[in-house]
Amino acid sequence: MAKRIHEIRDPIHNFIRLDSGEREVLDSRPFQRLRYIHQLALTYLVYPGATHRRFEHSLGVMELAGRVYDIVTEPDNTHESIRTIVPLHDSYDHQYWRRVLRMAALCHDVGHLPFSHAAEKDLLPEGWDHERLTIESIQSREMESIWKDLKIQPDDVAKLAVGPKKYKDATFSDWETILSEIIIGDAFGVDRMDYLLRDSHHAGVAYGKFDYYRLIDTIRILPSEYEDSTEPALGIEEGGLHSAESMLLARYFMYMQLYFHHVRRIYDIHLKDFLKKWLSNGYLPVTLDEHLKLTDNEVTAELQKAARDENHPGHDPARRIINREHFRLLYHRNPDDFHKNPNAAKAIYDAACNKFGAENVRHDPYEQKKSVLDFPILDNDGRIVSSQAKSVTLKNVPIVAVDHVFISPKYRKDAKDWLEQNREIIITRKEVEES
Repeated sequence: MAKRIHEIRDPIHNFIRLDSGEREVLDSRPFQRLRYIHQLALTYLVYPGATHRRFEHSLGVMELAGRVYDIVTEPDNTHESIRTIVPLHDSYDHQYWRRVLRMAALCHDVGHLPFSHAAEKDLLPEGWDHERLTIESIQSREMESIWKDLKIQPDDVAKLAVGPKKYKDATFSDWETILSEIIIGDAFGVDRMDYLLRDSHHAGVAYGKFDYYRLIDTIRILPSEYEDSTEPALGIEEGGLHSAESMLLARYFMYMQLYFHHVRRIYDIHLKDFLKKWLSNGYLPVTLDEHLKLTDNEVTAELQKAARDENHPGHDPARRIINREHFRLLYHRNPDDFHKNPNAAKAIYDAACNKFGAENVRHDPYEQKKSVLDFPILDNDGRIVSSQAKSVTLKNVPIVAVDHVFISPKYRKDAKDWLEQNREIIITRKEVEES
């Protein structure tokens, strides 16, 4: 007798379960492609264990989305002010939206490009991003019959998968906005929960771990009354505050220690340089069939070929990746320098370009948007308060900010000596002495 429920072993969540209908989505070409897209691009060149793929991450997001849905729709956990938007427990609507949410979570990354985020910003035509490719994939003819068999609308799946900020042509109800927040929300999105836990596990670092069991058990849909608004939002009961603090601190540490590791970042830069030179028009394909054909495997094969062929247009960046001849760190953000000149790294980059040639220098700035994360908390006395008012920790989570300047290894020693002699002059915007 054929199994109706299928179990998949997972190092983070132990078992992930799907029914036979949901497995049809898992077996589809857009989702199976994710087996060949690394979750963390070329990070495995720095952290050898970080070879995991978008495939298993997406399974984990689906599993957590289902758990959160079951918690927040439980009648005993439903705040009286939002009961009108939550489907009645065990009703058709309740079961329908649970399945849509799980499938949206499963498919939320099907639009990712080779090596995930590393190449997205500058290598897609104007108006395109991986979210738009996700919508195209979900609504494709290839998936149409699967959604029909599951008795769900593909547009509902697409809306929850990318959210209102990325699907601007769609109209979202309060309920649909909440469900998309379960997947991609800044505070309690299960996408973030899974990637922190999974990336930490595979990279072999402890920074991304937090008590997600306790956190999920305390997530609630609450009115944002502290903002003079009755629009619902994901929040937590007071008992989950320390778990929420732990997750947001984990995010900060993972960004600083793993995602923005300087060697990992320069590999992203070399990869982008290679793709710009290799791709015929400088852009990755956006037609669905061509998108589905292109994975990390094809790019890696071309990298190997280019590294051996001096006449290949992408030879130099390919060689740097394959032979580990990447640019070396010349300068990184320093608080003393930043105090003297907030644009110190840019000044050093410009001066280094003048001294050693722009082709031998790279600049990698990033600063998190200075928006304070705020969400409602259901206090023990029944009142709803702001997380920023309740938690000193959340109010003081540092902003992720890095600023790297890299130099070709050919000039590394000379550049280090030059910078040591001229740093103060450069960052105080005086004329650089010839050395």
